Amino acid sequence: MNRLPVLPFHTLMVQGTTSDAGKSTVVAALCRLLVRHGVKVVPFKPQNMALNSAVTSDGGEIGRAQALQAQAARIAPHTDMNPVLLKPSSDTGAQVIVHGKVRADMNARDYHRYKTSAMAAVLASYHRLRAQYDTVLVEGAGSPAEINLRARDIANMGFAEAVDCPVILVADIDRGGVFAHLVGTLDCLSESERQRIVGFVINRFRGDISLLQPGLDWLEERTGKPVLAVLPYLHGLHLDAEDAVASAQSVRGKFRVVVPVLPRISNHTDFDALRAHPDVDLQFIGAGQPIPPADLIILPGSKNTRNDLAWLRQQGWPDAIRKHLRYGGKLIGICGGFQMLGQSVDDPHGVEGAPGSMEGLDLLAMRTELTQQKQLLQVSGRCAFNNEAGVAGYEIHMGVSMGDAMQHPAFHIDGRPEGARSADDQILGSYLHGMFDTPQAFSALLAWAGLGGVEAVDLDQLREQSLERVADATQPLFDALLKIDYRSSTGSQRKAPRTS
Repeated sequence: MNRLPVLPFHTLMVQGTTSDAGKSTVVAALCRLLVRHGVKVVPFKPQNMALNSAVTSDGGEIGRAQALQAQAARIAPHTDMNPVLLKPSSDTGAQVIVHGKVRADMNARDYHRYKTSAMAAVLASYHRLRAQYDTVLVEGAGSPAEINLRARDIANMGFAEAVDCPVILVADIDRGGVFAHLVGTLDCLSESERQRIVGFVINRFRGDISLLQPGLDWLEERTGKPVLAVLPYLHGLHLDAEDAVASAQSVRGKFRVVVPVLPRISNHTDFDALRAHPDVDLQFIGAGQPIPPADLIILPGSKNTRNDLAWLRQQGWPDAIRKHLRYGGKLIGICGGFQMLGQSVDDPHGVEGAPGSMEGLDLLAMRTELTQQKQLLQVSGRCAFNNEAGVAGYEIHMGVSMGDAMQHPAFHIDGRPEGARSADDQILGSYLHGMFDTPQAFSALLAWAGLGGVEAVDLDQLREQSLERVADATQPLFDALLKIDYRSSTGSQRKAPRTS
């Protein structure tokens, strides 16, 4: 039997008026605040659509934001925290991952029909977590006001109604239109769903709060809902992005790194440590942008290697890469980017669409065959080019690479050679995500690429500092939640005695 939580309810759902309103950060902050009170808290996101993912302690795959929230709660990430993960492979289709494992590739219409089964998986995970933890903090997805997606909804109000929990609604004032977002969202909900919302959170505010007050008064009078907190815009946070590539570039340092923004780029959180380093000028290069000169080019992970390889060719990257190498630049390929470096990418089973084969960039003597079985591993080892440097990370891929280049590995992982390097040591490829996250590996990789003698970035420490900052800033919301007297749709009181 769980002891009573600090908050006056056992489950709270955080929904947003838009994507990127700040739901993930609010959940992470509340997790850390509850941990400070000695509460056993767990994050939960019923359905996530994201190409940034993490490998869990039970050998599955979840959204990266939920792994960050688990860190905030000081617990190991588990597949029950994100029972349904959708990884888009095209504009109309996605890989459907249930309880950490690939279930199928589905188009939007097929997945809509599958949602009844998906909801059963969601509720099974929720009830397991509910039995183990004092408090479950649930993150919604996108907006609850998408009328076309209301039927069989498992991500927002459909879930909240199913488990009968209160909801707070977060809106990003930095985008503009915050009052329209909040009022419009309420107007799109059913009466029972509106009653479920216990208050609003206005996020990313900067300026004079007194100038905002008339709007807050109007909003509360118009809706009958309280504004629980106005949270500040916090600069310089180092928290894993759920999906979108960060628009802000790193500090303009002396060492130039460029990364193409592939249409299906995955796990771009691999570059967070580089973005945080003052000596590194990291630039994400999108479609149609000129490719600048660089010291290091990194080809990132991809959810659709063959299509993204075709995109690279359309954008002129192969010629730019060969010129970069002729002038002595270094090149790294990670996961799908590693596969692109070889002589071919073969897909006999149609993992990424129609079965077939595509020529690679022919920069490493190897070929890759895409497989139906996904590799999901948390790994550690040492850098092959610097045996003194330890490395840790994770593998998420559906492919096997083979060839002479593999005889010259990039890393030694768990007693086996991993990845490949070119004979002239200008090119390094690996399936290892998070290779820059370990301080020793960070320094070794930058030294290999030509920037030696720099202090490493400890990304985990930066995350911890950022989590503490957002928790401190979210304290007003936490204090407001303590005062809520929530009654469920059945009229039963959900208030619990508070502890100090």
